[in-house]
Amino acid sequence: MWWGTVFGGGVLASNKSCWCYSILSVLDRFQSWFYPCVHSCLSIEWRWLVLCDDHARRKLSFETDLKTRKLLRRASVTISMEEGKMENGSGGIFRRLQFWKLLGAIPARFVLYLLSFTGFLVSFMMRTDINLAMVVMAKIKTPSVYNKTGSEPMYCYDTSVNSSEEVDVSQEEGEFDWDPSIQTTIISSFYWCYVLSQVVGGFLVQKFGTKSVFGYSQLATAMSSMLIPKGAEIHYVILIILRSIQGVASGFTWPAMYSMIAHWIPPTERSRFMSSFQGFTIGIGLTYPICGFIIAHYGWRPVFYTTGSLGLLWCVFWWFLAFDTPQEHPRISKQELAYIQKCTATTIAENKITKVPWISILTSLPAWAIGITTFGRIWVHYTFIIPGPLYMKTILGFSIQKNGILNGAPFLLSYLSSVVFCYVADILVTKRIIPLTAVRKIFTALSQVVPGILVLLIGFVGCNLTLVLSLWFVAVTLITASYAGAMANIVDIGPNFAGPVLAFAQTIHMSASFISPLVAGYILKNDTTLGQWRKVFGITSIVAVGTYFVYQAFGTSEVQSWNYPKETKQLPQIEQKEPLKSPNGTTGKNSFDEEENP
Repeated sequence: MWWGTVFGGGVLASNKSCWCYSILSVLDRFQSWFYPCVHSCLSIEWRWLVLCDDHARRKLSFETDLKTRKLLRRASVTISMEEGKMENGSGGIFRRLQFWKLLGAIPARFVLYLLSFTGFLVSFMMRTDINLAMVVMAKIKTPSVYNKTGSEPMYCYDTSVNSSEEVDVSQEEGEFDWDPSIQTTIISSFYWCYVLSQVVGGFLVQKFGTKSVFGYSQLATAMSSMLIPKGAEIHYVILIILRSIQGVASGFTWPAMYSMIAHWIPPTERSRFMSSFQGFTIGIGLTYPICGFIIAHYGWRPVFYTTGSLGLLWCVFWWFLAFDTPQEHPRISKQELAYIQKCTATTIAENKITKVPWISILTSLPAWAIGITTFGRIWVHYTFIIPGPLYMKTILGFSIQKNGILNGAPFLLSYLSSVVFCYVADILVTKRIIPLTAVRKIFTALSQVVPGILVLLIGFVGCNLTLVLSLWFVAVTLITASYAGAMANIVDIGPNFAGPVLAFAQTIHMSASFISPLVAGYILKNDTTLGQWRKVFGITSIVAVGTYFVYQAFGTSEVQSWNYPKETKQLPQIEQKEPLKSPNGTTGKNSFDEEENP
């Protein structure tokens, strides 16, 4: 039995023979809050204390059972004469108590999944909004539909789209007189800095942790997004600077989240958790149709205000709900904490590792294989993301709203496919149907070889819109299989240094995010006909398929020797012995099922 009395700034508690008085800091203007008791005799049995900080003379009394953690007596409030009567005081506090108890019952891994999913969703909304906005920001000249001989159509919309649609295309006049080289520089400036900041992000994560690095990165990106409309009006150089700031900040996000996964997620759940990264596909999928609607009705400026505001709102949730390690989480259950510690004990060193084995990482063939093969995936992916809207307008002739819908729809489907891919991969590994290395290679091939072939076919099916869009949708959807393949492999080979390894791999493969549009821009510089687009798609196909064979030759799922510090003995991998069991004693169960009470 435990009873407690709460005053304005602290709690006077009695637990049998032990007395403690702790002054706890609370948030201003909150009437009640929960805070973990740091006193040893209380923290073992009772994890939450109720605080009343709105008045120094208000007192809350309650009783609870330490084992069941249930209130035995309804919370009551005593108020001094100076404060006066408080309306519905005890009922309000009791309801808040029940609310936070319910929040504490939600598995912490599930909360982290939602934060990761929405974080990447918002991040990619802020980075891709300009891809569609640029179509109406800059002036684009639409040339004649037929070539000089008049025998072969160079564009599809004259024969595939009705005349009213063609009028829509001609009426979409841009505001700024930027030539194609300036447009390419504006869009690519984000990715130049994005690539350069990857390794720096790995260092920062090891030093400051994921919560600070990811949170402040999103904050900087959101604030820059809000300033883009004004910067574009002043000069395009200001716009380039703002996009560069976004690139640097966004470059920190991926290494940060990979580092957190290594500490939070058991090996057999990682493929499923990796589906949270596909929030970026939902972000892209939502950005294009939403931006298309906003641009068509309100202009391009509100696009950046909308995405920036969403970024700022997300930062608030991240700051209060995210924690670097399970041990730091104030609301995690004992069962979930024990489960995570047991499952990650063989790969996560107990001591805090500060020195990153960069030489070993830079000379690791598996790390290079991941970086090179994902270079091909990013190349084909960003062919759809950046030049894609231009292809939809100049070749297929779609209006800005239809452009946004058709570009965004396959990315929305990509999230569903990523969940399926990651779930199937986890089942194959957990039930030991296929070795982990083989699983990673199969899904990597599915994400690169097949889309590489499909993107080549897009250029040669002519102006059959149904077939073109079908191939487009399938290719974009299959790309997400990489998150059950090479991308998940990053945590496999070096869980202690997942952030630095990801930073190294991203430095390689994200360079394709600006090389790909630069190559496309060079090919299309003076001639944006269907024939030139076939060259763009052909090069994309060669890169996507060719880079996969490097991973096929050197890829592996084995934890590398440099993952362990010299003073830590390397332990065998759990997944090589037997399937991991969740707290309820089952295998292959949903990774976020609530653990049973002992």
